[in-house]
Amino acid sequence: QVQLVESGGGLVQPGGSLRLSCAGSSHNLIFRAATWSRQAPGKQRELVASIVPNGDTSYADSVKGRFTISRDNAWSTVFLQMNSLKPEDTAVYYCGSSGSWGQGTQVTVSS
Repeated sequence: QVQLVESGGGLVQPGGSLRLSCAGSSHNLIFRAATWSRQAPGKQRELVASIVPNGDTSYADSVKGRFTISRDNAWSTVFLQMNSLKPEDTAVYYCGSSGSWGQGTQVTVSS
């Protein structure tokens, strides 16, 4: 099974930005499709963004216009650019692809 590794989380002030990255532990992994989800304490995991093989993207209403999912040219890394962050965006963010998930990266939005 493919292992995914997320990075880029951290502490940011409201209104700030972060860029999350997701890569496979194997250098041969190609992200034809991928998703970013998040889970806040005491809440269910929420699908945040997805990208499909033809490049089409979709977003949860709560992040639309603020978050952008993308792939690098080699399709070996998936990104989640997060702008205008709000305290309610605080969660552990998970990358998913081909039935596999990473261990997550913590994003905390706080002043």
